[in-house]
Amino acid sequence: MSGVDWAMDGILACALPFLSWRALVTDDPPKAVVLFLSFGLLSALAWARLGAPDVALVEAAVGTGFTGALLMSALGWIGPAEQAPPPASRHRRAWLSLLLAGLALLLGAVVFSLPDPSRGLSDEVLSHLAPAGVSYPVTAVLLNFRGYDTLLEIAVLLLAAIGVQAQLRPAMELGDAALAGPMLPALVRQLIPSMILVAGYLLWRGAMAPGGAFQAGSILGGGAILLLLARTVPPPCMSSTVVRAALLVGPACFLAVAVAPLLAGRHVLEYPPAWAGTLIVCVEAALTISIAMILAMFFPSTGRLDRTGEQARQEDRT
Repeated sequence: MSGVDWAMDGILACALPFLSWRALVTDDPPKAVVLFLSFGLLSALAWARLGAPDVALVEAAVGTGFTGALLMSALGWIGPAEQAPPPASRHRRAWLSLLLAGLALLLGAVVFSLPDPSRGLSDEVLSHLAPAGVSYPVTAVLLNFRGYDTLLEIAVLLLAAIGVQAQLRPAMELGDAALAGPMLPALVRQLIPSMILVAGYLLWRGAMAPGGAFQAGSILGGGAILLLLARTVPPPCMSSTVVRAALLVGPACFLAVAVAPLLAGRHVLEYPPAWAGTLIVCVEAALTISIAMILAMFFPSTGRLDRTGEQARQEDRT
């Protein structure tokens, strides 16, 4: 590696633990959120440096962008902290420091005791790419070789979205869109077409390079959150036919493609080699829509958006 690479890796190695420590110890919620977002952005860069672009894309879109929007929204609802927690005693901090130091030594010992790097199942995956239907190994693993896990992950996301909606208060009418200010709606009008194009490109690119349904769905979900913040669309409601169709199209398509081979005497998720590529693209397109809607359902957009945090707390008390 060049000197620039060593310098960048060194900065990341020092900045990530520092930001995580500061985010945990600060008693100022807005400052903690900003530190968390900074940690997420640097984590995405670290994953890219480690040669994991798929993880870097998801970290930047979901771990930083989507989660950051949730945290910022939570700050608006809870308001400023009324009283800082009492500081930990000196003895407690000393024991905690010893515990963390022991954990760091244990992790270091485990890392240095690892055997020489091995290719694992890489050779097996690469040797079966032709019948998998795609040329990118990660997509082949997620939607072909390890399709069971991905199908269950989608089911878990769907159940989580249903659980979140069950805990939210009934949605009220949206406030005046002008109260959001002129800048955000104008910015949304400029960004949404670009975000749709980027999501489409990531979806198409996933068959041959980093990308796919999760990354594309995250981009579309971020666009949906921007629309909610700009008050240009109503909050998604589980009683809406469009929302239900968007939530179910991905799992239903994936499940249909998974069990269809049984009709031809094959196993579950055993795609015919001649149709594997087409089926995977169809599944990813459907999953992109469902993932975007699931992420939008997580965003707490219910209630009037022009209420202050104190008004919301007063209503909760009554």
